[in-house]
Amino acid sequence: MKQLGVTVWFTGLSGAGKTTISRAVEKELRDRGYGIEILDGDIVRENLTKGLGFSKEDRDENIRRIGFVAHLLTRNGVIVLVSAISPYREMRQEVKQRIGDFIEVYVNAPLAVCEKRDVKGLYKKARAGQIQHFTGIDDPYEVPANPDVECHTDIESVEESVAKVLHKLESAGYINLS
Repeated sequence: MKQLGVTVWFTGLSGAGKTTISRAVEKELRDRGYGIEILDGDIVRENLTKGLGFSKEDRDENIRRIGFVAHLLTRNGVIVLVSAISPYREMRQEVKQRIGDFIEVYVNAPLAVCEKRDVKGLYKKARAGQIQHFTGIDDPYEVPANPDVECHTDIESVEESVAKVLHKLESAGYINLS
């Protein structure tokens, strides 16, 4: 099947549900025969950007590298699902301009909800001063000004959020759900 490439960029706080939603979208699209790649921020940090820290400069470079890989895949007809905090608006905009075929999904969950979901204990460590420059605690997260899709994971089911993303992909002409 010939498909159009597109990058679907899931952004939001740690624990908001980016990976959960992107994995569910991946399953739906794979089941329909689409070629998909996932670039998950945690996995990318272990492999592609291992030497980078969490300063603004390193975070920007991390997003640049993820964006470069996403661009290569997108221009070759792959649907790329990026799941990365990507806290700075300017970097998300830079990546969007480079890629072109780009859908920004803001995975919105209040900080208190993200802290309750904290399976890795990162918020607890950040609050205790054991982790510095933690997004949402002592480093900013710049909410998207006009995301293409906004998922409210504190009040929506995973299925509802996935449906929003799939609807956007279909209405933008990247997939056909019929």
